[in-house]
Amino acid sequence: MASARELSDFLAASERRAFKQALFAVRDEEAALDIVQDSMLKLAEKYAGRPADELPPLFQRILQNTIRDHCRRGRIRSLWTTLLSAFSSGEDEEYDPLETLEADSDAAARDSPEGHLLQSQLLGVIEKELARLPPRQREAFLMRYWEDMDVAETAAAMGCSPGSVKTHCSRATHALAEALKAKGIGL
Repeated sequence: MASARELSDFLAASERRAFKQALFAVRDEEAALDIVQDSMLKLAEKYAGRPADELPPLFQRILQNTIRDHCRRGRIRSLWTTLLSAFSSGEDEEYDPLETLEADSDAAARDSPEGHLLQSQLLGVIEKELARLPPRQREAFLMRYWEDMDVAETAAAMGCSPGSVKTHCSRATHALAEALKAKGIGL
């Protein structure tokens, strides 16, 4: 049984990555925030008594189901969010959690202004390419390589077989590599 502290720590550690996953799927910051909040509430309300090691796959399953539900209602939601976004000033600073990731290069180069610029440009390109992946490939890729879930956990969260997870990850990896190679970026 996960304690209240373990649940709170898990949610705090997962919120930024969950937001990015939702943002990749729906391409709307406000909707992504709502999806993550709804998913966290569902986990806390329905599964708080589960063991701590069961929380990551449960949360991923809830998050992906909430994203799918949102997409099913997309036309109506798109209409009113588009209308409301016309009234925003656009002056809000955006915080991108991926900008906090560290590259495996030299720390001194990374801490220079040029290093920060190059890193942010590279992350921007990777984000765009991730957003272009088909939803199931993106979902499998993010769970396996971003959330560091194993194949079985990912399969359980996605509701598919481990073989499907491997196929989705392989296709996503190849598509990302090709897209980045075409832009002259070798990883």
